[in-house]
Amino acid sequence: MPTGVLTGVYRHGVDPKKRLFIPAKQREELGSSFMIVRDFRSPRLKMYSMEKWEEYIAPIRQLERKVAEATMLFLHEEAIVAEPDSQGRVILTPALLEYAGIEKDAVIVGGGDFAVIWSAEAYDAQKKSVDPDELRKILEGLGL
Repeated sequence: MPTGVLTGVYRHGVDPKKRLFIPAKQREELGSSFMIVRDFRSPRLKMYSMEKWEEYIAPIRQLERKVAEATMLFLHEEAIVAEPDSQGRVILTPALLEYAGIEKDAVIVGGGDFAVIWSAEAYDAQKKSVDPDELRKILEGLGL
């Protein structure tokens, strides 16, 4: 039964046909079709179930029209509605692969309501830049 929470770290290669295997646990949470979009914050991709995607873009629709349209265009112009094949693979477009810097190896990381697809190199560099003490301070500041 889906929990609605995307978790875990998975390393997979992108094959010559630009297909990326999405782990069964992730597919179970994302559903039979889901969104893959460029991330605003860094050169990586994000995956959302259709339900979480609608929740994500709902506040954008409330913005001033010009800003909302520009934001929605950025999000959707390269986005895909992914439908895994019988082996759990999705086809990533050349534009999405280029944006995320993925040439061969990808890392899929669960982020709760979404999952992130990184190039393996970018993920490894990001992991080295995370300061656990800084995260601890933030969580303690929230009373956690």
